[in-house]
Amino acid sequence: MLKEHLLTEVNNNVLIVTLNRPESLNAFSPDMISNLTKTITDVKHKPHIRAVVIKGAGRSFTAGGDVKSMGHASAGQLYDHVGKMNDCILAMDSSEVPIIAAVHGFAAGAGFNLALACDLIVASDDSQFAMSFSQVGLISDGGGSYFLPKLVGPHLAKQLFFSAEPISAERLYQLGVINYIFPLNQLEEETLKLADNLANGPTKAFGMMKKLVSHSFTATLDEMLEQERITQTLMASTEDHLEGVAAFKEKRKPEFTGN
Repeated sequence: MLKEHLLTEVNNNVLIVTLNRPESLNAFSPDMISNLTKTITDVKHKPHIRAVVIKGAGRSFTAGGDVKSMGHASAGQLYDHVGKMNDCILAMDSSEVPIIAAVHGFAAGAGFNLALACDLIVASDDSQFAMSFSQVGLISDGGGSYFLPKLVGPHLAKQLFFSAEPISAERLYQLGVINYIFPLNQLEEETLKLADNLANGPTKAFGMMKKLVSHSFTATLDEMLEQERITQTLMASTEDHLEGVAAFKEKRKPEFTGN
């Protein structure tokens, strides 16, 4: 029986997803990507899941595409493969719960882009990131051409794409790409602590925040103001808003239910 390339477990209201090909630094397999897409998509049918953590087994987060399998696929097969990766990134973007990447070791190529597609990135202080596509004569897929320039600007993005040089977690933290850095031996504990805090937050508001941030890259100020106006009107009728107001008045911590 083949080993599962994706493992899942639920800790309280947090879904922990583990990329599980440690012998190949968790390089993507077709099963891994399709199962990750399904796992993220299915969260909308599981209201008890209110945050997701994606991490890697073994020595690294993920090396991205499996270089050993490259060079043998037809144009049609490659087109389909990238399409499946696109489906995964879009599922993550449309998910209404916060998704955290917990990165250790290397996040390379499409693995770097998978982390960028998450809502937050937590990394070990010795981790390295690389847009390694140019080393094998490819361009960035998995959303890198969308995410990275918006985060670091076009000149640095092109430098990282052209050179494929690794960039440290510390540098990405300084650039605002990574949210939190911890020593490796604290990474799992601190990531779960963050995920628990998010899972106990106002889930519907988080989901709307994700949509608004994504929309802001292509919208005008007028459009964003109107979207905020409409969305805020909807949020005011949620149970979590009423609970937040009550908790503020009663000087206590709110107990959000995600409704």
